[in-house]
Amino acid sequence: MTGSALKRVAEQRDHSIDPARIGPAALTVTRELRAAGYQALLVGGCVRDLLLGLSPKDYDVATDATPDEVRRVFRRARVIGRRFRIVHVRVGREVIEVTTFRRSPHEHATRNGRVLRDNAYGDLDSDAWRRDFTVNALYYDPLENRGIDHVDGLDDLENRVLRIIGEPRERFVEDPVRVLRAVRFMAKLDFGLEARTEAAMIEAIPLLREAPAARLFDEVLKLFHHGFGEKAGGLLHRYGILKTLFPMLAPALSERGGARLGRELPDVPRRALRNTDARVAAGKPVIAPFLFAALLWPAVDGRMKSLADSGESSLDVLHRAIDAVVEGSSEVVAIPRRVSAVTREIWDLEHRLRERRPRRVADLLANRRFRAAFDFLLLRVESGDGDARLARWWEEIQELDYAGRRAMIDALGADPRRRRSRRPRKRKLA
Repeated sequence: MTGSALKRVAEQRDHSIDPARIGPAALTVTRELRAAGYQALLVGGCVRDLLLGLSPKDYDVATDATPDEVRRVFRRARVIGRRFRIVHVRVGREVIEVTTFRRSPHEHATRNGRVLRDNAYGDLDSDAWRRDFTVNALYYDPLENRGIDHVDGLDDLENRVLRIIGEPRERFVEDPVRVLRAVRFMAKLDFGLEARTEAAMIEAIPLLREAPAARLFDEVLKLFHHGFGEKAGGLLHRYGILKTLFPMLAPALSERGGARLGRELPDVPRRALRNTDARVAAGKPVIAPFLFAALLWPAVDGRMKSLADSGESSLDVLHRAIDAVVEGSSEVVAIPRRVSAVTREIWDLEHRLRERRPRRVADLLANRRFRAAFDFLLLRVESGDGDARLARWWEEIQELDYAGRRAMIDALGADPRRRRSRRPRKRKLA
């Protein structure tokens, strides 16, 4: 489909792109590249979202200039990446991602088809055919107000279908992370998968174990931290992707694992993702450690139950379970230590909240992870896996002044249900 055809059809559907909606930084980058003698077009998700009537969160520019040539045009530009070299151009406070037109990278692939580097440069036509999904291969010229569609992406956009470009199985083998990208776009856009794309995606799921673990972590955050996490989590579970990414979750995600699953996630992760979506919609911050505390909790809980007869204290059992789950869950997805360390703190502190030892209450309230641990306690209560009376106690004490808190803490010591029976000391024989 030609650029003029894309423009004409879009206008007929009342989906034409108004150049006034384009971010000024993207327009600046496009103009300066054109002034320097290069091609420059908006591409990918920003064009797709504009045609759908959505507001893009960021803009990508495609050009025939190489990364080094782009850097020479812009004073504030930085080349990043090795497998896929791109340029981040800073305009004011915004960063525009600039990519050079690519062609098929097969000469940089392994024998089984896995692409190791994607820096074979090409032209506009070859660039369109090497992109992942048709709806992400639409180009738009904001200076001439025209669109370009080489792969019938506009038709798939109208039909709300996600279709991979080229031979589906080959494209997923090239880059197994496209499995997660497919799920992300399905969840975000509420699109269905084209049949051949879906079949190839399911076949490629085991290949995720061979993908770069750090890259998988980044993709997981994109799935769960952008406002459509609950739906994404459900899709990951339905296709069996979640237990591939986090093998320690497999027992809890199987129907034999005892959770009321069918095609639903266990309550704690599902409610956490729903709450995260609500926070994103309200413009509130979300943190990765809390997400992983909720996501991996079914595995920790299951491991604790298996250790219940070990004779150890409940805290020692918790720590053993945490060690096993965190280590096992990083086999496929590399959870950075800065995230896993805080996740451990949340689990540990939530356990201490359950004990309510009078001498520790003030310290727990002052702990910098208290709010996250308390929220996790509430999450477990909402899921039917916690003590509502305990949660109300901690909720009330947060609202009181020093004297009120002191009275609640003193009342704990007087509660006969909290008194521990002490074993009589053995007398030493004379």
